[in-house]
Amino acid sequence: MLGGAVALGAGGVLATGLPAGAAEPSGHGLGLGLGERIDAVAGRLDGDLIALRRDIHRHPELAGAETHTAALVADRLRAAGLEVTTGVGGTGVVGVLKGGGRGRTVAYRADMDAVPPDSQIGGGPDAAHLCGHDLHTTIGVGVAEVLARLRDRLRGEVVFLFQPGEEALSGARAMIAAGVLERTRPAEIHALHCGPFPVGTFAVTPGTGLPGLDRGGITLTGPGASDRAARLVADISALSTVAYPETSADLERMVRELQTPNGPLARFVWMRAGARPAPNGDVEVRAMYRCWPQERVPEIRDQLRGLAARYPDARVDFPTDAFPAMVCPPRPGREVRDFLRARLGRRSVTTMHAAIPFSGEDFALFLRRLPGTFSFLGVRRPGADIATAYPHFGAFDPDERAIGVGVRSMAAWLSHRTAAGRPA
Repeated sequence: MLGGAVALGAGGVLATGLPAGAAEPSGHGLGLGLGERIDAVAGRLDGDLIALRRDIHRHPELAGAETHTAALVADRLRAAGLEVTTGVGGTGVVGVLKGGGRGRTVAYRADMDAVPPDSQIGGGPDAAHLCGHDLHTTIGVGVAEVLARLRDRLRGEVVFLFQPGEEALSGARAMIAAGVLERTRPAEIHALHCGPFPVGTFAVTPGTGLPGLDRGGITLTGPGASDRAARLVADISALSTVAYPETSADLERMVRELQTPNGPLARFVWMRAGARPAPNGDVEVRAMYRCWPQERVPEIRDQLRGLAARYPDARVDFPTDAFPAMVCPPRPGREVRDFLRARLGRRSVTTMHAAIPFSGEDFALFLRRLPGTFSFLGVRRPGADIATAYPHFGAFDPDERAIGVGVRSMAAWLSHRTAAGRPA
């Protein structure tokens, strides 16, 4: 885990450690006093943003059905004076904030959908915000509102993409297909995700990210197909090199390993397999896996074909392409790391040296089109079990003070990037 955390003042407000009226650390292009103005404006919004998060949390909506959330977002962005477009890629919302000076166009993405019951670990029978998207959306709205109040000091433009369908890996593709990047023409894109780190801290991902997803099917026919399918399922499952964490101690160990250079998660395969009967009497074995690095997909498909070849009647089918891994460019990741350390303190930012084996992200599709960053925002309460800060667990209960941390940090980062002289 992280060695330290930034100070959280009264009411959960981020303490910058700077005296009143002091300028931001030099070299980060925020302009005289803009960092303090961001903190001051954000401080006045803390309570209202927590109320917004609780409203979104009470109305969890599945992928493609984020109507209540999208309406809340659109209303808030319009009230802040942004140019707003709704219905982008389904229920997506786009808000464009134009600054008072010339600069670059930078995008920020926040996802809106809740976790379906079959993707929850120890959750309930209904959709629920167990992945932190209610915080992600709230932080995006907060950043837009803060920068809108400071637009005269903002250079360039910020494009806010409130995306549907992340859990279904469909929303990013739909927004891109709707032409959002061509219309807004951002030079780069950035995003946050809740993570099992102490509140007030960040984990950055230069050169790493999250794995993609691949699926395949192997159909067995004839007498004894069920028995052969059971053996094949066992053989396929044995390709896994990592096991899903079952206890809090397992989660703690995994998070430590993620921060270990050249550690045990630098290269992995996580495989799941099962069998089901087909209506014609055949048995279909389905395999789903994530791997790192993504270049291993052809190798693993060959291994699956090799296992299927032991059964002469087996028919193997793979989709044309695996869903891509999210690979974060190294240089932008180092730049956001250095920026956040200058703003929050060195011990408040750690680096992810490996990918989480069990999670994917359709932000990958944006990063295939644009440079950018994807950082994890710590939401773990002091003294709380790690499962309360780990997405998709039924116990997920993030510290709401993380909202203010995310708003202040991302507002400052985006204003820095719009004023920057070169792409990230």
